[in-house]
Amino acid sequence: MQTIKAAVCHEFGAPLVVEEVQLAAPDMGEVEVTLDAVAICHSDISYAEGAWGGQLPAVYGHEAAGVISAVGSGVSDFSAGDPVVVTLIRSCGTCPSCAGGKPTICETSYNGEGPLQTSDGKPLEQAMACGAFAEKVVVDQRQIVKIPHDLGKDVASLISCGVITGVGAVVNAAQLRPGQDVVVIGAGGVGLNAIQGARIAGARRIVAVDMSEDKLAIAKEFGATHGVLATQDQPWRASYKALGGRGADAVLITVGAIPAYEQAPRYLARGGKAIMIGMPHSGAKASYEPVMLAAVGQGLIGSKMGDVVIQRDIPWMIDLYQQGRLKLDELISGRWSLEQINEAIADTKTGSAKRNVILFNR
Repeated sequence: MQTIKAAVCHEFGAPLVVEEVQLAAPDMGEVEVTLDAVAICHSDISYAEGAWGGQLPAVYGHEAAGVISAVGSGVSDFSAGDPVVVTLIRSCGTCPSCAGGKPTICETSYNGEGPLQTSDGKPLEQAMACGAFAEKVVVDQRQIVKIPHDLGKDVASLISCGVITGVGAVVNAAQLRPGQDVVVIGAGGVGLNAIQGARIAGARRIVAVDMSEDKLAIAKEFGATHGVLATQDQPWRASYKALGGRGADAVLITVGAIPAYEQAPRYLARGGKAIMIGMPHSGAKASYEPVMLAAVGQGLIGSKMGDVVIQRDIPWMIDLYQQGRLKLDELISGRWSLEQINEAIADTKTGSAKRNVILFNR
């Protein structure tokens, strides 16, 4: 065991506490990564507020980048000194989902104790198989991907969740074809990446829907061709107008708000698909009239982490960034130290931030 600093959640809804915790050495198939950066995702905030339950105390954080500092036995593809991104996508590689190219919904259960303990040796939950609100993490080797040495860790951390979730949902879940029309509900971090994904995939028109005029303006910087205020009466009618009088071939719901889910089918064209990305709180329910969807061949499709295969999709996205075709630097709203994590979370909760990043060398 070694001692590191981490931001620990002791009570749902309470501020995180930066304190010393214990981290075990990597076991078979695991790697230790010394982190340079971790971004704050709304999923971390929802977990810390108790929206989805879970064990406490816990260390959240799952959108990270750093350098491998140790490897366990059986690790042959990674070495100490390798720069990597760390994701929450842990997969076995052999279950029906993994074998079918869907590692984000791996069917293997992982019920180990995890590598974290409190300073006095009590269990400490490694949330989302990462626990990256900490100076170091120990994760399975399938959760990481090598990145170029000259890629900034702050921008690299964004790829671990928000970027792959948004871009991946367009290319993998929606399987968007060039020339199709898209509506993206929510112009936050994931929404902006869905907009980028639609632009890269060759969408004809991309309509961003949000409750903020400022965020709609930002959405256009990322590739949206039109913006619609969600606060207006029947906003889908404005979307029809922007799309030449018809609905969208794909609607991507990037927020966890039930009204957004209930309204999403109204934005669809006949035969269109609504891609469910944003995560509502446990127990929240949306209502649909199935006959209306069935009669016009519409569909609802769940998408977890953009349905990505990280070893395939992350190098592609990094290449796009290096070509100047994928915006990453522009996604960062603020850079904070670990000691400022509660301030960074509060800023994220205002809804004005795209992504706040914790840097461990500040």
